[in-house]
Amino acid sequence: MNLPEHSELGKSSAYVDQYDASLLFPIPRLAKREEIGVGAAPPFFGADLWTAFELSWLNLRGKPQLALAHFTVPCESSNIVESKSFKLYLNSFNNTRFADASAVQARLRADISEAAWRGAPHAATVGVRLLLPELFDREDVAELDGLSLDRLDVECTRYTPAPDLLSAVFDEPPVTEVLTSNLLKSNCLVTGQPDWGSVRISYSGPQINQEGLLQYLVSYRNHNEFHEQCVERIFMDLWTRCKPVKLTVYARYTRRGGLDINPFRTSHPQAMPPNVRTARQ
Repeated sequence: MNLPEHSELGKSSAYVDQYDASLLFPIPRLAKREEIGVGAAPPFFGADLWTAFELSWLNLRGKPQLALAHFTVPCESSNIVESKSFKLYLNSFNNTRFADASAVQARLRADISEAAWRGAPHAATVGVRLLLPELFDREDVAELDGLSLDRLDVECTRYTPAPDLLSAVFDEPPVTEVLTSNLLKSNCLVTGQPDWGSVRISYSGPQINQEGLLQYLVSYRNHNEFHEQCVERIFMDLWTRCKPVKLTVYARYTRRGGLDINPFRTSHPQAMPPNVRTARQ
């Protein structure tokens, strides 16, 4: 089984500029899900929305081509793809010739789908969309919508996840709210490098104490875990402690190495959010 410490994270890596799908390093989701008490049957579904800002290849005449790429990796997949390996894999396209952008898109879809479902009895397809330079000016920048928790003047003293900070009002009528914060920060599970993010929490049910929720989100500040795992931990802590009827947690993390990762987890069917970056991204 692939473990994070077996990946290229934190190690000196050779630069490979010829196509090599073996660079992708999948890590099973199950172990971390068992840690937060969901195992193989989580009460959520959704996807990890990736954006690649540094994708390039050669056409058949050797002229460099480039694009932005949007990836949608269903959270039902058996693995996450470790982000440094993803970057090394994308770099391997740099001096490789392809007939056209469609050929690149098909290769990306096949390779990432295989890595995401490696070891699973059944597989599905990862969504891949390429945006060519003539469409770059259509890329929007927008902040997460909702009521900002960051407006609250709270004292913060805990910097590792503290779910006991979460509470809700169970003896009053339920509410529907959308709450946001730009103060989410965690660290890479292997290297300890900081991961900066914004988070949007939408729910229906007993009203969640907003001060406690903000303190809880800040408590991730010194926590070492991958983006996808942090969002699933936040979801499960809210789900079990505040008992909403419906819950959605969506985080957008700033890019590192030309990639951003934006996990989306929801308890109920709904459309995926548009993969629109925030100003910090």
